[in-house]
Amino acid sequence: MTNYVTAELPKWAKNTVLVWSVFGVLAVVSLGLFFWERRLAAGAPDGGVRPVPLGRIAVGGHSMNPPAVSAPVRGREAELERIGCLVRGSGGGMLVVCGAGGLGKTTLAAEAAAQARAQGRVVVWIRWRDAPERLGQDLAQAAHILGLPEARLEEARTGRVSLVDAVWGHLATVTGWLIVVDNVDTPARVGPGSGPPAAYRGWLRPHGGGVLLVTSRDTTGQTWGPDADLIHLQPLADDAGAAVLLDAAPHAGTEAEAEALAVRLGGLPLALNAAGTYLSVPTSRHRTFTAYQHALEAEFADLLGAEHPAAATDPAVARRVVRHTWDLSLDQLHSDGYTLARPVLQLLALLEPAPVPRNLITPELVTDATGLPATAATVDAALAGLHQYGLLHTPETDGPKPDSTVVGRLQLHPLVREVTAHTLNRPEPTVTWLAAIDEHLARAVEVVAGMPGRTGWPTARLLAPHLPPHLDRNTPHNFRRARNTLDTLADVLDAAGAASGELLLRRHVLDNESTVLGLDHPDTLSSRNNLASTLNSFGEHREAADLHQQNLTDRQRILGPDHPHTLTSRNNHASTLNSLGEHQQAADLHQQNLTDTERILGPDHPDTLTSRNNLASTLNSLGEHQQAADLHQQNLTDRQRILGPDHPHTLTSRNNHALALSDLGEHRQAADLHQQNLTDTERVLGPDHPDTLTSRNNLATALSALGEHQQAADLHQQNLTDTERILGPDHPHTLASRNNHATALNRLGEHRQAADLLQRVLADRERVLGPDHPDTLNSRNNLADAEARLAEAGRRRWWRLRRRR
Repeated sequence: MTNYVTAELPKWAKNTVLVWSVFGVLAVVSLGLFFWERRLAAGAPDGGVRPVPLGRIAVGGHSMNPPAVSAPVRGREAELERIGCLVRGSGGGMLVVCGAGGLGKTTLAAEAAAQARAQGRVVVWIRWRDAPERLGQDLAQAAHILGLPEARLEEARTGRVSLVDAVWGHLATVTGWLIVVDNVDTPARVGPGSGPPAAYRGWLRPHGGGVLLVTSRDTTGQTWGPDADLIHLQPLADDAGAAVLLDAAPHAGTEAEAEALAVRLGGLPLALNAAGTYLSVPTSRHRTFTAYQHALEAEFADLLGAEHPAAATDPAVARRVVRHTWDLSLDQLHSDGYTLARPVLQLLALLEPAPVPRNLITPELVTDATGLPATAATVDAALAGLHQYGLLHTPETDGPKPDSTVVGRLQLHPLVREVTAHTLNRPEPTVTWLAAIDEHLARAVEVVAGMPGRTGWPTARLLAPHLPPHLDRNTPHNFRRARNTLDTLADVLDAAGAASGELLLRRHVLDNESTVLGLDHPDTLSSRNNLASTLNSFGEHREAADLHQQNLTDRQRILGPDHPHTLTSRNNHASTLNSLGEHQQAADLHQQNLTDTERILGPDHPDTLTSRNNLASTLNSLGEHQQAADLHQQNLTDRQRILGPDHPHTLTSRNNHALALSDLGEHRQAADLHQQNLTDTERVLGPDHPDTLTSRNNLATALSALGEHQQAADLHQQNLTDTERILGPDHPHTLASRNNHATALNRLGEHRQAADLLQRVLADRERVLGPDHPDTLNSRNNLADAEARLAEAGRRRWWRLRRRR
């Protein structure tokens, strides 16, 4: 093989080539920089900035380009449009994308930056490092890129002018740019100096000719000032969360299964990305959305609750790990002096995933649970700090209502709660904390039950979801007291008409009593009766009838046929049969019960009055209107005398008497009674109580019978809106309200709208009540009538058009 030898230049020749090469490179670079600076300084014809001729921006070894967005940004279209409108506009301003860790603030900003760059805007990305001097350097470099002369920067470096004023003085004259400052989670330290960001004398200002976009966990308007436009990020909607999962793992299941997992993850983008990434790995143990969702129950620690060894020392890692992301905010709060923020968050995490009444979180509870000293001021500060960093929400109430009490509510995002509770892996302290929670829950119920009127009802509704675990934790060692706490709150909810919360507690009490006390224990029989009555109020008539029948049989066997509790069971069983449409059987039982209660308890006993009322209502259902009206009149007189005119039972009697009069054709007298009753129920029970809704419905029906169809339709529309909000769309009272609204529209001549509503009511009643329920049959008849009237109206229009020809 031949060896090829390369001839070597003499030493002087090599040195000459090297010198001229270096000189040539420096000359080319200098010339390029000269023309580049001249071009930037000249600016664009419209005062905007021409595109930076460098493909990427890097300063001091770190990139000032936005991070790449690797997947479609889902569910943030409205936020991106808000940012895009400001970026595309002729002015400038300051936007703050804020919210708790894990909501995708950086991703949203990066997508907005990519869109702005695609539109020809100059984009500079700055990562906040909790160092004001570093931020100043980066913003100065950004201004320099946008044409700030080197001479002006030199003046600032020598102290002849303020650097921050020089930077913002220039940025105010130049348009067409977007500067992003990411992760400004300590805005108080932005600087320069100690002034607050809201004063707009520091590095972050809303006065530029372009757009300054800041991302932060600090969500308070007081921090950012009146001229900053805050974009509060919320968890993703269910369909958007499903899309995120399907983007990452398209073969892991159906859209519905992805949406179910998205709901389980609370729409948190960080958790959705973690789940999607896990499912996309071929070697993962769980490969489908459904399998992952099931695995969360047993393997939360290995999936979303897993620790990362570098999270404690590297905030960038902590931001990307569900287990750690909120620790950054809690650490910051602690260093800012909010020493109770973490313990209060942990305390809230031990309660159920439902809103918590603010008045439950007292200094006494915090001290009893954690052993830390607490005052009203320090607890307020802790809650305010958690709210400021988006870890705690205060859901809006429905707004002040006449004679109602608005109760503050606190709620954690479900994953914030779950991760926080998971990290409380210290058995002994947790037991102590739960014992303190149980004690203060019991005290809170005692306070609510002792409040006059309905002032305690809003708090009672909020307490209800947190009481079943209270009973579970106290079974069997402190069973009776805990059971009584649930019973007491259920009674308050019964008075408030809060059937869903009452139903939750009644079921739980019965399940526990059946196990602890036995099926034949008197307390178990009472709880079964209470559950059945609540089910009947909730519209679950068949289940209620079966429970009442079982209870009546057991009470007759255990207590005897004349015991007051046996009479109560017979009355309640008959009422449930009447609700099912079995009117004759119900009337026979009510007649037997009325005879027995008058004999055993006397004619003026409240149970006797209730029995007479129920017999009268059943007779009215059978068509015995005159007999029903006479009994209701007698009962109304007796209840006014014995209970008083404002007692809820008196109001019920007046309502039922008016119904009987209406069935007799006495519509004007019935409407007057219903109007009086509606006024009284709104005053005594409040506008959202189910009895008030019933009273408004009945007044509307009476007005319709008088021919006042427009007023009736308006009342039915108002009532339908309220019943859907308060009772839910499938509650039998809501279905009845929708049916009655449609009927009123039909009488107004709005036959198409009426037919559409009745078609929906019929489908819902067939699904909820069954195809043979009397209410379902009534809806079918009403729909046929509306369709017939619609067809007749069509024929009339056809004949009118034909005559005109």
